[in-house]
Amino acid sequence: MDETKDNPVGGVRIDLWLWAARFFKTRALARQAIENGKVEVAGQRPKPSRTVRVGDPMKIERGHETFEVEVLALSDTRGPASVARTLYREGEASARAREEARALRAAASAGYRAPETRPDKRARRLIRALGDIDAS
Repeated sequence: MDETKDNPVGGVRIDLWLWAARFFKTRALARQAIENGKVEVAGQRPKPSRTVRVGDPMKIERGHETFEVEVLALSDTRGPASVARTLYREGEASARAREEARALRAAASAGYRAPETRPDKRARRLIRALGDIDAS
């Protein structure tokens, strides 16, 4: 039986699978995340050469987001996002937690509005005065 590139029989390297599943833009970024402990497989820190198998639970930290997924299919080629989403299943709790964290970050950044113009002479004096308060 011929082993296809899209569905390897034995397994796929974890860095290659993370890249194919579109969690990271490059294999180098996937490898770096694995080496820095941002990826766990079944609660353990893997090496980039570890083989991923169908059914493996994974925890992936990417920026401010944390994904808890289960491997559904294997692929060592990067395809469209619609195909990449079929390679894993994200837990409902994980998706909800990510959405809540995203909403909190959006709410935190919504309160700040950058000034539209440069501060005038009076505003600069006030800014300097406030800066002096912090120094003492």
